[in-house]
Amino acid sequence: MRSTLLFLFLLIAVCFSSCVSTKQLTYLQEDASQTDSLVSIRKKQEPYRLQVNDLLSIRVKALDQETVGIFNPINDANPNATGEERLYYDGFVVDPHGNIRVPSLGEIPVLGLTVEEVRKDIEERLLRDYFKAEANIFITVKLAGIRYTINGEIGGPGSRIIYRDQVSIMEAIANSGDITITGDRKNVVIIRQYPAGQKVHHIDLTTINATNSPYYYIQPNDLILINPLPQKALGTGTTGLQSFTTILTVITALTTTILLFIRL
Repeated sequence: MRSTLLFLFLLIAVCFSSCVSTKQLTYLQEDASQTDSLVSIRKKQEPYRLQVNDLLSIRVKALDQETVGIFNPINDANPNATGEERLYYDGFVVDPHGNIRVPSLGEIPVLGLTVEEVRKDIEERLLRDYFKAEANIFITVKLAGIRYTINGEIGGPGSRIIYRDQVSIMEAIANSGDITITGDRKNVVIIRQYPAGQKVHHIDLTTINATNSPYYYIQPNDLILINPLPQKALGTGTTGLQSFTTILTVITALTTTILLFIRL
């Protein structure tokens, strides 16, 4: 009798330890004692500084549209291109030396600058060499979307691009089909590009404090990795019922084998 009770206790313990708990699945959890709390927001996000291989969209407008035409792309490289493909042909890529090539202006160093700093630089060059202040030139410089790659325990792995100036990691995950039930939300890995190389960062998405993390907002060319929970390696199931069913099946098979062996 005692051995039977011990066996049942061990069976129940294995079932509960091998299933995925609600705490492991819930995003941005608050303190249980708090209700409708005001979450402090991290200070303003530092502006993104351009890296090699970033793609920029640059447009120039002025009263003299004919002169402006030499700076704006005319879409003849591939007239059938649309969306991201058109940006590939019409955009300005940061080369390995940290420069972009703009018609008539030549090579402009942009590595480590913000898009606002690039806009001011181009405006100063145009006013100095091509336009007078009365031309009312209007320049826009934007990142051609935020491209990221996400792999691992995610509904839709792969590379994606979001046409926004700022994208949170929660939006990136939602845009990729959400983390699967066996994905580790407590230790999401972000591999980020820097001028000196790559750095690995970690963020816990199960706590509300994640919104204050410097890695809560993704940057262009981020690689996001969602590692599996230990429960997936155990292969016993993601819920208590699945674990119980799996273990019961194994025990039944072992018992049957032992009984057949004894009869022989």
